[in-house]
Amino acid sequence: MSASVNVVAIDGPAGAGKSTIARELARVLHLPYLDTGAMYRGITCAALRAGVNPSDESDVAQLAVTTVLDISDDRLLVDGIDATADIRGEAVTRAVSSVAANSDVRRELRERQRTWVAERGGGVVEGRDIATVVFPDAKLKVFLTATPLVRAQRRVAQIGGDVEQIARDIAERDHKDSTRVDSPLRESENSIVVDTSNRTIGDVVDQIVGIFHG
Repeated sequence: MSASVNVVAIDGPAGAGKSTIARELARVLHLPYLDTGAMYRGITCAALRAGVNPSDESDVAQLAVTTVLDISDDRLLVDGIDATADIRGEAVTRAVSSVAANSDVRRELRERQRTWVAERGGGVVEGRDIATVVFPDAKLKVFLTATPLVRAQRRVAQIGGDVEQIARDIAERDHKDSTRVDSPLRESENSIVVDTSNRTIGDVVDQIVGIFHG
């Protein structure tokens, strides 16, 4: 990946505001937007639909190769069936960490992500290993974070539920993502760390745009 490729890599833990900020950033910068997390959720959804255990590495890896993902700014089709709502449901959310930890799945989806960007000449790309593995030479790398309480409150606002339970779920996912062997959640050496706690979307986006153009 050339350093001149026009990629803004957005990374960070669940609930830090990655999707909301990345979408708005793409709009302001007039760049296409790719939510790579939705791709992993799409494979998870495909596994659940097919009755495949998300923890079965071999079967899920094979499924990742054959599953057709059609992803746009606001919709995801999995093998031609709209899965936009399903991938945000509880079943997929609880199983996606196992799928995302599968090295063969990651290898397949990374190539799809690189192809997606190459076809469009760049983009704002959001995901757990975008800055560290997929696009290590991205033009700008941003690691978004927020306090655990704020992250839990945001998730409850999106999908409902109990703040304390959501906070426990987030902590469990953080642990899984940060301790997995393949592409653990961590800051890239040259990422800009932005704490989104108690800040507006516009404020955060303005800061990142200023860095991008600086």
